[in-house]
Amino acid sequence: MKNRLSQVMPGGRCFFMAMDHGYFQGPTTGLEKPGETIKPLLPYVDALFCTRGALRSAIDPLNSKPIILRVSGCTSMVGKDLADEEVTTSVEEIIRLNASAVGVSVFIGSDYEKQTLKNLSQLVNACEMYGIPVMAVTAVGKELERREARYLALCCRIAAELGARVVKTYWCEKEFDKVVKGCPVPVVIAGGPKCETELEVFEFVSDGMQKGAVGINLGRNVWQNPNPVAMAKALRAIVHESASVKKAYEIFNEGKQKLESHAGRQVLQ
Repeated sequence: MKNRLSQVMPGGRCFFMAMDHGYFQGPTTGLEKPGETIKPLLPYVDALFCTRGALRSAIDPLNSKPIILRVSGCTSMVGKDLADEEVTTSVEEIIRLNASAVGVSVFIGSDYEKQTLKNLSQLVNACEMYGIPVMAVTAVGKELERREARYLALCCRIAAELGARVVKTYWCEKEFDKVVKGCPVPVVIAGGPKCETELEVFEFVSDGMQKGAVGINLGRNVWQNPNPVAMAKALRAIVHESASVKKAYEIFNEGKQKLESHAGRQVLQ
């Protein structure tokens, strides 16, 4: 268990690259060809959060990063309720795919609260036998207004009490420190919908890290950015080097300018 956790959280901090969106959204913009999207970002992330289908078809097994396997699903954006999930992957498959950890969503307060919490509990029962960490994802479906401290603290604590080794949850502007303090296991910040500006991303990640989160699990705010590599470099600096928002923005702009300069030279050639 400690070995696997150290793989995905080196030094106790982490930058997980979320690329599991297709399991309910289909071919998400920017992730139509996940292998090509992720390849240039690999040097800057600690682990990939993906489904077994994407892992098999799009991830190079000889040049990758530790895998956190998305193992809940069976719903879609066009279905009745995103919360109506089941566990999709057996523990034998998890082991065979050599996953360092697994992730499962829980929908607290939904009509499927009990079902998704049972999914988490049963997954913990199976994975603990083999030393595989389970990350609970405190999902809210389309009800984004639920992202406030009291609700998120409730979700995180329940997930930890049921045995999750790590909890992924949303950042909230007010009292996020209470969310973290009320959770006895590490808290990782989810990205959520794509932000309007890079600065907005750096600000919420920096604030969350300062208030006790151990890292981030971002996808769209990285690979949907016109400069994803520069974005990844800047976020890594915040997570692993405690870089300020100002410093992160400088790193982003430096990376962006280098890319533009390189592109310009190619045009001239």
